[in-house]
This record gives sequence, structure tokens and C-alpha cells, in this order.
Amino acid sequence: MRSTLLTCLSIGLATFLAATEATASSKITRSYQPAPVDLRVPVQGSALLTFNAKPVKPTKSEAHQVTQRAYSMIGTPYRWGGTSPKRGFDCSGLVNYVFQNVDEVDLPRTAQQMYSMRGNSKVARGDLQPGDLVFFRIHNRRNVDHVGIYVGDNQFVHAPRRGQKVRVSDLGGDYWKKHYTAARRILPETLAKADVGGRFD
Repeated sequence: MRSTLLTCLSIGLATFLAATEATASSKITRSYQPAPVDLRVPVQGSALLTFNAKPVKPTKSEAHQVTQRAYSMIGTPYRWGGTSPKRGFDCSGLVNYVFQNVDEVDLPRTAQQMYSMRGNSKVARGDLQPGDLVFFRIHNRRNVDHVGIYVGDNQFVHAPRRGQKVRVSDLGGDYWKKHYTAARRILPETLAKADVGGRFD
């Protein structure tokens, strides 16, 4: 009888110990579960800090903005002394309007004054970049009397003369090649690239 009782007690104790170890093991496993990947930190009550990085859209360069604005003026009628799309443009009025919102650029009123500005590098014709100003002598052999905005691919936007509209012309054309005088770089972002010692065609 005593032997049977001891046997039952032994079996009961072994079962109890096994159950205790299983419970402890389960608790340990649960206490070391990995943290969720989507961690969010509460800030100011219901606001949450999120870590979803969005790609930053690059800002357009000043040269791009200038050329796009110049293109947008194509078709505006020429008007002597004009400085706005509503009134029309003369050549220097168009240039002033296109550059009026560019930081660190403050242009005088006439083509000759723009050409004579100090601090703006002369640019060799072969080194022209969009946003450069191109100057011509058409009616006056001594002074510059026409200006346009270079837009790339050997083309420039300008307000030609009475009876015409703002348009794109080719620097390689016989007429403009004959009257071409020089070019100047005025955009701050491209001034460092100017070829100061360049020769002019």
C-alpha cells in the first residue's frame, strides 16, 4: 500500500514539474517576441512620427525658368517702350520682364546699358548657355541697339521691331550673324562658367 502511494505521489510530482517548466518556457518565448517593424512614436497627443521618406522634387534652375518664361512671351506684339505682355515689348523691355524675378539680377533699361554693365562676363559665341544675353548692332555701328535671350541650340528669343511679334530666331542666320556683337552672362548660377578670355566670332 505504501509502495503504491509513493508511486502515485512520484507520478503526480513529475507531472506538476513538467507542467511548470512548459508554462515558464511559454512565458519566456512570449517575452522575447520581435518588435513590430512599423514603429510609430506618439507626438503631441494623437500626432505620430512616421518614417515614410518621400522623394524631394528638384527645383528648376534659374536658366530653365528664364528660358521657359521667354518662350511663353512668343507672339506678344512689339511696342516701342513696352515692358509688359499687355502693352507689348521692345527688345530690352522683354529682357527686363523675363529676368525681373531672378534673384541678384537687376538690369538697366536699354540694350546698350545692359551691354555696358560691369561684373557680367563676356561669353564666347561657342560657349553660350541658356539665359545668356546676346547683343547686336543693327542701326548703330558704335552702340549696341538690340538684345535677345539665348535659349539653346543656337537660337534666341527677342522682340524684333515694329510690326512684328516676339519670336525665336537663329543666330546662324545671315542677318543675325552679320549684326552679332557679343554675349554676356548675367545669371549667378552660370557666371562661374563664363569664358572671359574667349574670342568672338
